[in-house]
Amino acid sequence: MRGYVTKRLLIAVVTLVGMSMVIFVLMRLAPGNIVDILFESAGYVDQADKKQLERELGVDRPLVVQYARWMGEVARGDLGKSYRYDMPAWKIIKPRLPVTLELAFLALLFSILLGVPFGVLSAARQDRPLDYVLRVLSLAGLSMPAFWLGMIIILVFVRSLGWMPSITYVSPLVDLKANLWQFAVPALAVGYRSSALIMRITRSAMLEVLREDYIRTAWAKGQRGTLVVWRHALKNASLPVITVVGIEFAFLIGGLVVTETVFNLPGVARYLVDAIQLRDYPVVQNLTMFIAVVVVLANLAVDLLYAWADPRIKYEKA
Repeated sequence: MRGYVTKRLLIAVVTLVGMSMVIFVLMRLAPGNIVDILFESAGYVDQADKKQLERELGVDRPLVVQYARWMGEVARGDLGKSYRYDMPAWKIIKPRLPVTLELAFLALLFSILLGVPFGVLSAARQDRPLDYVLRVLSLAGLSMPAFWLGMIIILVFVRSLGWMPSITYVSPLVDLKANLWQFAVPALAVGYRSSALIMRITRSAMLEVLREDYIRTAWAKGQRGTLVVWRHALKNASLPVITVVGIEFAFLIGGLVVTETVFNLPGVARYLVDAIQLRDYPVVQNLTMFIAVVVVLANLAVDLLYAWADPRIKYEKA
């Protein structure tokens, strides 16, 4: 196992280096830079001042030099300075990370708690009324955008209960109860869509496992239905479910732009869009690399969970 993890970590490093090159080049291919945007907003262009600002920000240097400088700063733990705010990029990113991570974790928790049990029930009650109801609900979850569902939930709460979620972010360190109430609605809205996907995958995997000979043998021996379904069948059907859960978590980290905007949450995904529009290279590069790191680590965690779910998987022999 140790050798496999070491090999995967080395592959992850190579992957992240390649991703950093792609991110760096794509940002420079976008028309305009922070200097052009600043001078256009000011309404005039003084070429001498523009050249001076380009030298100060380092955007006049060759791309190879700019990339090497960025990689050197990352290796030293320095994420550079934001062009927009003229302050270290880490000071801007740091307070936004907990917001996105909390929303992603809560949404993933909702999706697992809803998707896995309902998927198992749907498979165990195949072609019965409960199965049809759960399949309709899952299709509805896959069809509805999370931000639209969140807006509908807010309207229902406002009109029916006279309750309005806080429009300003409340830290859990300040008021944990208010923080959880604020995140409950967006997490449920996002988690519903993920739970629908997890439920469909769980149902498909369970249907295949329930047709296996050893499951029929367990039924024939008179074992309890709940024991056969929830202990034997679910564990053997968990590999594709683990894969989807890992992919969904990686997707949630970078895919919460609209949700954070609708619920006025100052998270990473929402700020990334603003930084791209302003060509704030240090912030965009580091935020995108953070998302890439989450994706790589999520895939590694999924592979390691395979061995836990299925003892037959031995990575030393891979």
